[in-house]
Amino acid sequence: MPRYRDVFRVPEFTPLFLGGAASAAAQTVAGLGLATLVFRATGSPLLAALAMFGPALAQLVGATTLLAAADRLPPRTALTAVALVFAAGTAAQALPGLPLAATFSLLFVQGLTGSVGNGVRGGLLNEILPRDRRLLGRSVLNMSVGVCQIAGFAAGGLLLALLSARGTLLTGAALYLAAALLARGGLSARAPRASGRPSPAETWRTNARLWSSPERRRVYVALWVPNGLVVGCESLFVPYDPEHAGLLFVCAGAGMLAGDTAVGRFVPDRWRGRLAAPLQMLLAAPYLLFFLRPALPLALAAVTVSAVGYAASLLYQERLVELVPDELSGHALGLHSSGMLTLQGLSATLAGGLAQLASTTTAMTLLAVTSLAVTLASAGKGKSAEPGTVNLVPRSR
Repeated sequence: MPRYRDVFRVPEFTPLFLGGAASAAAQTVAGLGLATLVFRATGSPLLAALAMFGPALAQLVGATTLLAAADRLPPRTALTAVALVFAAGTAAQALPGLPLAATFSLLFVQGLTGSVGNGVRGGLLNEILPRDRRLLGRSVLNMSVGVCQIAGFAAGGLLLALLSARGTLLTGAALYLAAALLARGGLSARAPRASGRPSPAETWRTNARLWSSPERRRVYVALWVPNGLVVGCESLFVPYDPEHAGLLFVCAGAGMLAGDTAVGRFVPDRWRGRLAAPLQMLLAAPYLLFFLRPALPLALAAVTVSAVGYAASLLYQERLVELVPDELSGHALGLHSSGMLTLQGLSATLAGGLAQLASTTTAMTLLAVTSLAVTLASAGKGKSAEPGTVNLVPRSR
């Protein structure tokens, strides 16, 4: 079974890992700084939230117009350019007197660019790592994002206190610049995985091709919907317990890291096809307890256990890669990333609406029940095509 050191022995994995970590930290730090700047200028919680999560929502547009570029651009050039766009946009947002419309226009451009970058990075990972190390490699990248987000929020708060919102934005821009330098200096020049010119029409055609397979549709639904609904539950931590919301988020992060470590490092191949659906059920089931408003220790334990279930995404990503030809792997993974972020945003909005109409505990329960139902339905339809079986790979391959 591959070990972590086996992954880092692959020369190009380290700069890919460090570049992704720098970008994740930059996004967190810059998002916190921009949200603070916008809130101080407008007093609007909605605009502040959009300032932090706007690029993620804009990825839906990128997924329907630009994703064809993920496999049709040289990976090193594409990742360098994406990081430079984010660096320049983040630095521009720190300019005094920048109109609010210009700020959100820059966020929109960053979101469009990010949708391509996620696809390029996912496809490049498949080229860099041998097949038997790819799951572990994705696990390491997921873990680094989680750690960098937690550290980024802590560092962002410190930077806001020591510098200012604009100084925090400039720190984020510097981290994006570091990611660009890591990509340019650490990655090898590679040809695009697919031929042809990227265009919105080609993006639509490839999206339709990916979505035309019932097996791939089931995998996308499994990647997007159950997890997104549970993120909706997490979005209610603040109204559920304002004084301990930060502790709940930390426990969720710890559980996610534990799950990614266990699945990426220790789960043997023969078990992977059987664990994806149970892990997603584990993801949702603990939130049923919140209907009873459990005491804080039980709530923290439930959130920690639940977040272990996020590791199911690693197994579904592995299944998705097996279901698409290599020249479309970047596009397929980029579509997954953009759809996941969109569903998370929509689920958080739904959760807030349900909590407004009923209560936070009722909203959490309804979202958890729906997540369980989707997982059970998807697992029932996909029993004949579990990972590791011959039915998984299309006959054309």
